[in-house]
Parts: sequence; structure tokens; C-alpha cells
Amino acid sequence: MKIGIICASDDELAPFLPIIEDCEIIEKAMLKFYKGTIYGVEVVALFSGVCKVNAAIASQMLVDGFGVDAIINSGVAGGMNPELQIFDTVISTEVCYHDVAEDILTEFHPWMNSVFFKADSELIKISKVAANNIKAEGTIYWGRMVTGEAFIKDEGRQEINDKFLPLSVDMETAGIAHVCYVNNIPFLAVRCITDTASHSGNEHFEENIIKASEIAAKITKSIICNLI
Repeated sequence: MKIGIICASDDELAPFLPIIEDCEIIEKAMLKFYKGTIYGVEVVALFSGVCKVNAAIASQMLVDGFGVDAIINSGVAGGMNPELQIFDTVISTEVCYHDVAEDILTEFHPWMNSVFFKADSELIKISKVAANNIKAEGTIYWGRMVTGEAFIKDEGRQEINDKFLPLSVDMETAGIAHVCYVNNIPFLAVRCITDTASHSGNEHFEENIIKASEIAAKITKSIICNLI
């Protein structure tokens, strides 16, 4: 099995780079792909850049150019459910766009049954085993993520919560899940919380991104280890 690992930023990718063995760097479309193995599993890892289109470009390149069998999205997110605290982690069960009209994906290509892209059930099972094998800071939750282009502050938060009841929000996950859906390959996201409604804003994101990235990567590495 070959796993694609997509992170939005270099900070989110950084925890993976020291453990990629026999690493080969391949540059395409202004992106650097780090190809090698982690715990004996073939991987291709990169940071895509922020937002949906960048994440989708990277995802399709992993599929077409590297033949990955599954994609794991590792990184950080904003907490939407009030129970979530900074450095808790959300693992996706499903994901949708919060800023795309609902009928765009159901009435038109790819003619989905709902607005939600489902995470792979087998990867979810493996993630639960993996979570039991490590000691991660914070609590790990499984549930719904939403994606949109805006950094969510107080305005707009309640509307998204009322409509979608998400655990977390970010700018890339649904774009990656969308690509996986049309290519019929497994997908999972692991996102650690950097900011919440009570600790919102860019300053909290910047303060917490490195530690949160390390937590998400630790869980993702454990998932990869359990693929063997």
C-alpha cells in the first residue's frame, strides 16, 4: 500500500520529514513531493499550500503521478463544537464544504447523494486502534469536519454550527476528500485544534500550530504503523 500524506503548511509537514526513509524529493507544479517509507509503508508526503484548490491539485497529483492507494490529511483546525479544547484532535468520519451551495454537488457532477464526503471506514477503524497505542495530548474525537475559504472568527460561527454541527473547521479537508471521492480511493483526515470560539483569532493559531501539528502527526504516524 502507498499512502499520500497531505499537509496544508510546512509546519504541519515538518514532523514527518525526519522519519521518511530513503527519501527522494520530486518537484512538480511548484510542489515538493517527499517519496520514501515510514515504518516500512510507502509514502508520498507534501504540503499543498492553504485552501481548497491547492489541496485538490496536490491530491490529484498524488493519484495520477504517484499512484497512491489512500490519502491521509494531517494538520490543524479550528474547533467548532464548544466541547473541544486546544490540542484536542478530530479524526474525520465525514466532511463537507460550508461555503458551497448544497445542490452544486448533488444536482451536478459528481451527483452525490448528500453534501458529505465519507471518510474510509477501514481507516477509521485503524485510527481507533492507533489512538489506543499512543499517548496523545488532549482528547481524540471522531466526527464531522467542515471546510471553507475563510478563517472563522465569531461572525458566521453560529450559522455554520447550526447548519452542519461540525466538530472542526479548516480550509482544505473537503477539497482533498472531494478528489478522493471521484477517484474512488480511501480518505481520512487527522486535525488537531489550534483555536476555538473562546480562544479565537490568528494569534492563537500561530501560537499553537507547531505543537498541534506534532500531535496530529503523531496520531497519523501511529495509523501508518498499524497499516502493516
